Amino acid sequence: MALLQITEPGQAVDPHQRKHAAGIDLGTTNSLIAAVRAGETDTLPDFGGAHLLPSVVRYHTDGSVTVGAKALESAKEDPLNTIVSVKRLMGRGLEDVDTLGDQMPYDFVTKDKKGMPDINVASGPVSPVEVSAEILRNLAHRGEATLAGPLDGVVITVPAYFDDAQRQATKDAATLAHLNVLRLLNEPTAAAVAYGLDSGTEGVIAVYDLGGGTFDISIIEIADVDGEMQFEVLSTNGDTFLGGEDFDQRIIDYIVTEFKKEQGVDLTKDVLALQRLKEAAEKAK
Repeated sequence: MALLQITEPGQAVDPHQRKHAAGIDLGTTNSLIAAVRAGETDTLPDFGGAHLLPSVVRYHTDGSVTVGAKALESAKEDPLNTIVSVKRLMGRGLEDVDTLGDQMPYDFVTKDKKGMPDINVASGPVSPVEVSAEILRNLAHRGEATLAGPLDGVVITVPAYFDDAQRQATKDAATLAHLNVLRLLNEPTAAAVAYGLDSGTEGVIAVYDLGGGTFDISIIEIADVDGEMQFEVLSTNGDTFLGGEDFDQRIIDYIVTEFKKEQGVDLTKDVLALQRLKEAAEKAK
């Protein structure tokens, strides 16, 4: 991940006036936040020492919200109010969402087919942007606690194939979480920088990204232009339904088919059973 540490130009760094910036990976399955401290890149843990934050948000009837591991634990108990894989919904219309089928068993509402859908949960309709904002807000609190100060800006990674609507939805989520977006950085570029390819390597490279929701390849050209390393994504392609969660879904589909053959029961009609199957599929994988 490409990370930034901001200081005022031409000024010495005063520990009490240091500007705090961080990098955020807002992922389909898990998210995290990182920063440069003492010249080293560190991912920032929560109070329990966990670095990864499950990208899961649960909405309660009283209006309260649970984010992360605790929300994930409750997914099998309350799957319709526990939102997972929200990244797949960012900037998408209802027609796009319909293609997700059983992977998104939520009750979607929208004014028209081209509109961005909201999700009906216990506390009322919420948009994918609002769900993502909860994840970003949780990560921001973690960053502020670790860096002992407010974040002056964040760099958020996004898939290279994200279109304008998806990128704007990501920015909107950050704004809702009261975060100043310094830049949206393409994930393959971030991977190249994290690998150290910004330290003098020039040429054309291929970056594969096997994530929770996608399996992509990007062709990146790296060039030294007047002493500054520049990255350009020449081409990107892949399958937006070939990530880790899709592997899980294939296992679930197999179990559902075999169970129906043996027992004559269609488990796809039982949302709670499907959630338990998903947990079992992840463990089996």
